[in-house]
Order: sequence, then structure tokens, then C-alpha cells
Amino acid sequence: MKPKGQGPTMTRRQQLVGMTGGLMMGALPSRLVAQSDVPLRDLAAAKGILFGTAINAGRSSPIHDPAYGAIVARECAVVVPENEMKVYVLGNDPNALNFGPADAIAAYARDHKMKLRGHTLLWNYGKYISPALAERVRATGAEKWLRAYIASVAGHFGDQIYSWDVVNETIDPKTGEIRDTVFTQALGFDALKIAYEAAREHAPHAQRVYNDYMSWEIGNEKHRAGVLRLLERFRREKVPVDALGIQSHLGNDGSHSRAQRAEWKQFLDAVVAMGYRLLITEFDINDRELPADPVRRDAQVAAVARDYLDRMFAYPQLDQFLCWGLWDKHSWLQGFAPRTDGAPQRPLPYDDDLHPKPLRAAIADALRAAPVRKGIA
Repeated sequence: MKPKGQGPTMTRRQQLVGMTGGLMMGALPSRLVAQSDVPLRDLAAAKGILFGTAINAGRSSPIHDPAYGAIVARECAVVVPENEMKVYVLGNDPNALNFGPADAIAAYARDHKMKLRGHTLLWNYGKYISPALAERVRATGAEKWLRAYIASVAGHFGDQIYSWDVVNETIDPKTGEIRDTVFTQALGFDALKIAYEAAREHAPHAQRVYNDYMSWEIGNEKHRAGVLRLLERFRREKVPVDALGIQSHLGNDGSHSRAQRAEWKQFLDAVVAMGYRLLITEFDINDRELPADPVRRDAQVAAVARDYLDRMFAYPQLDQFLCWGLWDKHSWLQGFAPRTDGAPQRPLPYDDDLHPKPLRAAIADALRAAPVRKGIA
């Protein structure tokens, strides 16, 4: 998840509006209904892509809301927990972890014959490392704690998890360097290496992913460069990393100029040239600076999504696409980045009433247009 305050805000609305002409005219209710006749999971599977979403175990979960549950079950082939597998939910003691909420999500995935992603084994970001966790890590020893924790978590879920975000958001976007945390203070780069080695040991079947929120937006240059250096070092030191997870929380800059797109392509080209697979892991679009009118706003969001997804799906190495929720009503952005006009954000494929939006149509169209690839499934 992209931390608050990182990256610029959407200030070049006019260029974004210019991308939306066809969608504003074409996003009619009848078309949306027709688009929703084919589940997104099926459109994706036809191209070798796994489609899914993040879910939680709370009251807004498809586990507890039958209407939302029906949509998730229909649309998705894979789910990932929003927070339930993070250390601040599981707990600090590797021998006494709270697996209850995560187990509920795992059971939901099993019951609906969905795949399950794991998120995340090491969130190497000081903001999310509590004083209690830091104290325990220092008392136990960073390497001993990290190996025991990963053994416990990966071992608990076993073969059900096919892909793990082993390390999450370890690059500081302001400097492009590895974040300074209780783990790196003790172990340096080896903290990351140990995490991947432990994941390979205790979940040898699972894909091992590095996940981060660098993007094509202005202000992400150091972040992208830092991630590339990290991926290069992983290869140089033979760290067992398989793929780059690109969170894809879009919308914090509205220009998306030709130069930005070219720089983004250079970044992706460099990643795949090193042999990494690609995933979109947390897709949504922040519409905080877009017009209040929901018709115009939805059209602009859909246009940005289509442009971005067409570019991403052009890479045959990209075989997984997960949204960070499907339902506007319970998007994390409602609280994290509220609109100044008080209107709710509309960042996801389904609106507050669980009706499909132009964003869903844009996703469906992008999947239909995507080249076929050999997927992970």
C-alpha cells in the first residue's frame, strides 16, 4: 500500500481529460451490463492472466457480505489478504501468532476454489514496525527472529499460498536506498536475503515476489532507480527472487506525459531483461483531484486504467492482476485520501451500490485486447 504523502498530487487535469473522449461517450449503462456478462476471471484466464482482488476478514468482507461475496466469487480467481497476514495483525511472537483472521480468508479461498496470495512476510518499513516488535527483534536477534517468523507463517499456510510478497516496500522513495529499520540496522542487505532464503526453505513451491509502489508518475524517479538497483543486487548475489510486484495505486499525478510513459517502459524493460516476472498487485485509481461529477470522473478513471493496463499487458511476463478491492464503498482510499469536496472516491470497478462502472468495462476491454501468454496458473 502506498504510504500517505508519497508522490505528487494530480495537478494536470486537462491532459487527463483529453484521454477520455471515447469512454465518456461510450460508457453507457447497457454496455456496462453487457461487459459484466463475462466474469473478469474468465477474460483474464483466456489470456493466461490470473485476476483477483484483496479482501479482508472484517464486516466489509465478502466473507460476511453476501452481495459483495457473490461478486468476488464470480469475478476473481485469486484473493490476497489486505492486512491479515501482516505482522501487526499476526503478532510479534513466532511461537504464538494470531492466524484467525488470515485463516478465515484462506478458508474463503478454499471454499470458492480460488488461489491465495500471501502478503507479506517482511514489511521492511519502520513506520509499520511497532516498538514492541523492534524490542522483540533486538532481544531475540534479527536473523533468528526473522527465520523463525517466516518458518511459522509460511509453514502455517503451506501449499495453499502459491505466491508470496516476501519483502514489501523496502526502498525509500526519497533516497532510492534500502530503508533503515531494526532489521537492516542489524543485518544490512542480508536481512532481505535471509527473508527470501527462508521463504524458499519453508514454501519452496511458492513464487517469491518483491512488492513496491514505484510508478510512472512524476517524483518516482529515485524510487524506480532504487528498485532497479535492488533487483540488480538480488541477481548479482543470487537471492532467490522470482518477480516484481507493481502495486499500481494510480492517480497521484495527472499528466502521464509521453516522457513519463517512455521512462516507465525503460524501467519495465530493465526489470524483465533481468529475468523477473511481473505482477499488478494492488490496483486502484485515486480520483481525489478529478471533477466532482461522477460521470466525468468515472470516464477519466476508466481512460487512465485502459491506457495503463494496455501498456502493462503488453509484457508477456505479466501474468497476475489484482485490484485492491472491487467495491468503492470500502476502498482504503475513502479514509486514506478523502476528496476535499466530501464526495466519496470512486477508485474501483463497482460503485457503492455494487453496480459495475466504466472502470470495470475498461478492465474487461484491456483483458480482451491483451496478448495471450503462458500464465502462472
